[in-house]
Amino acid sequence: MPLLKQLLFILFCIAFISCNNFEDSLSKVTWIGGEIVNPKMDYVLFSKDNNVIDTIPLSKDNFFLYRVDSLTSGLYSFQHYEYQIIYLKPGDSLMLRVNTVDFDESLAFSGRGAERNNLLMDFFLMNEEETKLMPHFYQLPPKEFQKKIDSLKSIRMALYNEFVEKNSSDEDFKEVAKANTDYDSYIKMELYTSANQGNNNIANEKDFPTNFYDYRNKIDFGNENLRNYYPYYRFLNRYFDNIAYQKYQRDSDFDRYSFIHNFNKIKSIDSLITNDSLKFNLIRTNVIQYLLNGKDAEKGAEIVSLFSKINTNQTCITEIEDLSKATMLLAPGNTIPNVFLLSTDNTIKDLHTILKKPTVLFFWSSQSIMHFKNIHAKAAELNSKYPEYDFIGINTDTHFKKWREIVKKSGYHLANEYQFDNIREAEKKLIINSANKAMILTKEGIIQEGNTSLFNQNIEALLLGYLNK
Repeated sequence: MPLLKQLLFILFCIAFISCNNFEDSLSKVTWIGGEIVNPKMDYVLFSKDNNVIDTIPLSKDNFFLYRVDSLTSGLYSFQHYEYQIIYLKPGDSLMLRVNTVDFDESLAFSGRGAERNNLLMDFFLMNEEETKLMPHFYQLPPKEFQKKIDSLKSIRMALYNEFVEKNSSDEDFKEVAKANTDYDSYIKMELYTSANQGNNNIANEKDFPTNFYDYRNKIDFGNENLRNYYPYYRFLNRYFDNIAYQKYQRDSDFDRYSFIHNFNKIKSIDSLITNDSLKFNLIRTNVIQYLLNGKDAEKGAEIVSLFSKINTNQTCITEIEDLSKATMLLAPGNTIPNVFLLSTDNTIKDLHTILKKPTVLFFWSSQSIMHFKNIHAKAAELNSKYPEYDFIGINTDTHFKKWREIVKKSGYHLANEYQFDNIREAEKKLIINSANKAMILTKEGIIQEGNTSLFNQNIEALLLGYLNK
């Protein structure tokens, strides 16, 4: 029997058993399955609260099916290179279909539990479209901006109310759906504030609506059900940016990556967040971001010290201390760690020996076709403007033949393409935490920029500036 027919047969059986309450224990069995079109891996990860529950293999026809005998209602996630949040209840038989070429836009659900998850996807895609409008909206006066946000929120609320009227749903899910509507609008209000810090034409207008920040009185600072839900989590992160700036605005400009900003932000999170898990995750995220962008070892040590006083988990403290040491080794003025690389002719070389002139390192993976094409195109564009530099692409995959085939078929310059010999060691030493990470080096291997991006709007100014030093 073809696999698709098997899946349909299984779902029919599940629905029949559940609908007829044939056996109460079986009615609590939960299924999740579906089809991955154009798969990038041979498995799907099923997780809750950022912890992987299981790795589900794909069949040769790119289908998967997973059974959970005991499941707690709430938010889960599935991941296949990209990931998405889903809401599951005991007895659900949720099927999905997704094409990795257009992951979010192609994702659709069917089966028991589909209505809930299609609503959440509608909200997610609406926010994606709304985000494109925001740069223009941020230039509006406060009253006009508030009207725009209220209008967008009313559309979401209409969808939410229609869902509640047509579907029988538990209070926990309604809280999640309502939170999506609320916090996606709240974050836009906070980002408006951030975008206009220091803009006297907007930030200090006398006709700022008196109720502009009324939503802040509704913030739940310790919701257990939402603590890993991105609209809620992202809102809190941006809210604390603005709260932190209030502490130092008379002394310094708004700078999300500065020591004074992060110190005040961490202290504010610690004082206001009432859920310990949420608090520690927020603080950990911000400490990591600060260390990755920080260039002052003394200030970095102070942030680590503050973290260790708030979070007493020794494993977390060790993780942050190790990251701090690694980031300081990549600070400007230090020599880049000498990791081993594979050339396209399968020869092992160390990084220091391939540096012949000022060099820009960038990183890529074959798992993201659009990204590696875009980043190579950007490197070629910059190289044509700044031939004084070598632009060296380093692949982060582990399949040598596949990598070399891509390099040759794409027509990339073989002498400037390498693959890590030991990816885990290299990623740890060079802290490759982003697909867009780039590093600018002197020909002697001295770090000038340890954590930038070829897509940084200031990249050309950086390249030119270091040439003129």
